[in-house]
Amino acid sequence: MSASSPITTHVLDTHLGKPAVGMAVVLEKRSNDDQWQEIARGETNADGRILDWLAGQQREAGVYRISFATDPYFTKQGLTCFYPSVSFEFRIENPDEHYHVPLLISAHGMSTYRGS
Repeated sequence: MSASSPITTHVLDTHLGKPAVGMAVVLEKRSNDDQWQEIARGETNADGRILDWLAGQQREAGVYRISFATDPYFTKQGLTCFYPSVSFEFRIENPDEHYHVPLLISAHGMSTYRGS
């Protein structure tokens, strides 16, 4: 767990059995008027992680969305991905908790869960 960011992600390439390095990821928060506002963006590191989103920022309850740029990642491997991008929403009810939201991805399958 990262102490510096209340929201982190980790992308694992289940086809290769390795971290997905260099995947672009965007984090958004839904506003009270149902508009999405980008609050962070980054690229997965050598371990497939983004650990520094929102470092030092106030944590807020609400609905968030993470979008992963899967097409460019798989194109670099010479593969066509069934999912050109992957986006999902999740809810933060307790802003004092850490939220780790991993993605397991292959060119033809995906899964996510709330990690620790």
